Amino acid sequence: MFAMERPLFARDGADWPLREHSRFVDAGGLSWHVQRLGAGPNLLLLHGAGGATHSWRGLAPLLAPRFDVLAMDLPGHGFSEPSRTEVSIPGMAKAVAALLTAERFAPAVVVGHSAGAAIAAQLCLEGAIAPGAFVGINAALTPFPGVAGVLFPPLARLMALNPLFPRLFSWSADREAVARLIAGMGSRLDTRGLELYARLLSKSGHCAGTLAMMANWRLDKLAIDLPKLAPPALLIVGAKDRAVPPADAGRVASGLKGARVVEIAGVGHLAHEEKPEAVAALI
Repeated sequence: MFAMERPLFARDGADWPLREHSRFVDAGGLSWHVQRLGAGPNLLLLHGAGGATHSWRGLAPLLAPRFDVLAMDLPGHGFSEPSRTEVSIPGMAKAVAALLTAERFAPAVVVGHSAGAAIAAQLCLEGAIAPGAFVGINAALTPFPGVAGVLFPPLARLMALNPLFPRLFSWSADREAVARLIAGMGSRLDTRGLELYARLLSKSGHCAGTLAMMANWRLDKLAIDLPKLAPPALLIVGAKDRAVPPADAGRVASGLKGARVVEIAGVGHLAHEEKPEAVAALI
């Protein structure tokens, strides 16, 4: 009765950033939208909840002269099909591992933004990948503090299970609403960036995929296992991030051997979109 409208590449991706590097890959029972560009050691990019490959539109071309860069829309996001199984951290990691196998892509470096960093860490801890470096950008690696940690996943689950909610959210996702949402995370994007997020969030299928991911996000076990992370970690934080407290990076780094934290002034949760040159230089 309430069919979800998914973004269509032929329509919504006609002017998609880095479209010339886009293709579709079947892996793990899903059709994935991937982008691959550059040459050199393999570098994997994993976006956060609500994002897609457009999130790397400024960063990926800066990395391509030094790396063979692979980015994808996570299941249920952008132009990739939604998962037919759970979208927990282990579930997402398993799906990404299937894609990497299909692409014969063994990352020398893995870069994850926000929730994407949790997927990257899970892949490393499970031995699905063995990169020489782990980079987290405003990495969401620890449970939400206080009441938010208790209420957030169940609330997201209720919204995800109600087919009306993604539709209602998508109807309200114009550029002004998206600008307020992103400002609430401490970030400011240009007109093009806001339009791309608004384009995705205006589709109920993308909203449903985002809510499903958030509803199944359990960081407790990952936080316990995180000290076993093998590759040296670089944690990049935006000083103005309101989504993941910048202080979290210091606490995570204190439990990791060889980890360091670098703060970028004047940016929020979408640091890599606001100052891609600074993030590329650190990587």
